[in-house]
Amino acid sequence: MKFEKTENKALKESILFGIHESGLRVYIIPKAGFCKYYAIYATEYGSIDDVLKVPKTGEEIKLPDGIAHFLEHKLFEEEDGENAFDKFALTGASSNAFTSFDMTAYLYSCTDKFYENLDILLEFVNNPYFTDENVAKEQGIIGQEIKMYDDDPGWRLFFNMLQGMYHNNTVKTDIAGTVESISHITPQLLYDCCKAYYNPSNMILVMVGDIDPDEAVKYIDKHVSPEKDMGKIERRLVQEPCEVVKKVVHQKLSVSKPLFLIGFKEKETGICGAELVEKQIKTDILLEVLFGKSSGFFMELYGEGLIDGSFSKDSELEKSYGFSSVSGESKDPDSVYRRVLEYLEKAKTEKLDEKVVAVAKRVLIGQNLRRFNSVENLGNDFIRSFMNGIDPLAYNDMVEKVTMEELEARLREHFDEACCTMSVIDPLEETENDK
Repeated sequence: MKFEKTENKALKESILFGIHESGLRVYIIPKAGFCKYYAIYATEYGSIDDVLKVPKTGEEIKLPDGIAHFLEHKLFEEEDGENAFDKFALTGASSNAFTSFDMTAYLYSCTDKFYENLDILLEFVNNPYFTDENVAKEQGIIGQEIKMYDDDPGWRLFFNMLQGMYHNNTVKTDIAGTVESISHITPQLLYDCCKAYYNPSNMILVMVGDIDPDEAVKYIDKHVSPEKDMGKIERRLVQEPCEVVKKVVHQKLSVSKPLFLIGFKEKETGICGAELVEKQIKTDILLEVLFGKSSGFFMELYGEGLIDGSFSKDSELEKSYGFSSVSGESKDPDSVYRRVLEYLEKAKTEKLDEKVVAVAKRVLIGQNLRRFNSVENLGNDFIRSFMNGIDPLAYNDMVEKVTMEELEARLREHFDEACCTMSVIDPLEETENDK
């Protein structure tokens, strides 16, 4: 297996990339002298993948909501009764896994025995074991987890926003599914998903640290077979109208003060590579300029007591979905919502301040530079870039090249009231005992 090297001399950073004979994409981020290692092994398969188109046959299988997350949990349990978590613990490694909308990932960090841990990682992910008994047991465990999330204010705030925002896109569906949906998961469905989505061409392995590429490849050769290659599984794109389902979504839970999340749905999907990261950068610069803690808008609403230090902004733009948002606590979310929309409409008629934009660019560049000091941040952030066909070493240069005209056009295009929804978590009503 041969690796190609890309580097950024200004950053003094490089990336090694190679494609294993199985189709597995392998990235090594060298960090000579670092005493810590990190590896993350991921498949392009997440909660939005609700229909499996079987490779070669073309047969379509409707998948239960939550099956990607369920599968993530089950893979750690091995046929001999052992658990991969326990194996990592014996080497002193810290291991974990997560399922997002469009990815499932397995990871570990360690200070030594990197290759021994790589052996554990590649072995358990590539050798699934499911039975009626262990699936039924997991349904009970995850069912309890789902019930806990149903009462989690932050979780419900987020998914209520997505459900108010999206008509058809499955990003609105809870990652863990429902108690009812996971009851339809069977061992055969899990094996079908493993065969399709956990095939090498649909997966990426990223390793960070002072790593010997040849030594790492020995373990890849040992566990990743070309015979399992089914080709990259293409994700179907769902037709989604620009307008939202509902302008405001309310729910009452146990909170002391109302929580709000105001989101703007991305109109264009299906893009990737440089075009996608450029759009993400423009959106992040605008969020910093318009809603950062040093912005006039923040200071004005903070001074009026409408928002507090919990106020924050975020954006997530991916190939098949995207949104940006502002959130926080407020005694009057409706007033915050109205003020945000009025503020954005006014901003569209004015020129952005070049000095403020320059500061926002420096904020983004500084955040990016700090990633290189953490093997975990490098692995977690860069694997998503690799999946989207993005060169993360080019990020700082791309930030610098964004023009004022491009930012103003993005402001007018993205922050559209027709594409906006607000999720609110209200406190439960007082009872007689509370008074």
